[in-house]
Amino acid sequence: MSDNEDQHVPPQTQDEVKHDSQETVNIKVSGSTGEEVFFKIKRSTKLVKLRSAYATKVGRDVGTIRFLYEGSKITDDDTPASLDMEDDDSIDAMVEQIGGSTICS
Repeated sequence: MSDNEDQHVPPQTQDEVKHDSQETVNIKVSGSTGEEVFFKIKRSTKLVKLRSAYATKVGRDVGTIRFLYEGSKITDDDTPASLDMEDDDSIDAMVEQIGGSTICS
């Protein structure tokens, strides 16, 4: 038997996968005005819940806030696990403006 065969790592069992999804991560949400809010959530938590908690914390309507991770929009079904987020990663929070037309004379 070669040394390479001794180093084979078995695939994760369902219990190990389940345990990983229950693991928590610390996430920083950075607002456009420079404020930072820190959250500790499970890797399996949908980030729509985090967006709602952030909106409450900063006093904004949840429908006006968009989350970006590494420049990509976060969807309601995304989780830290699905985005391969690590401890102390950062999410950018943007306030989406609705309307805003100007009248020129």
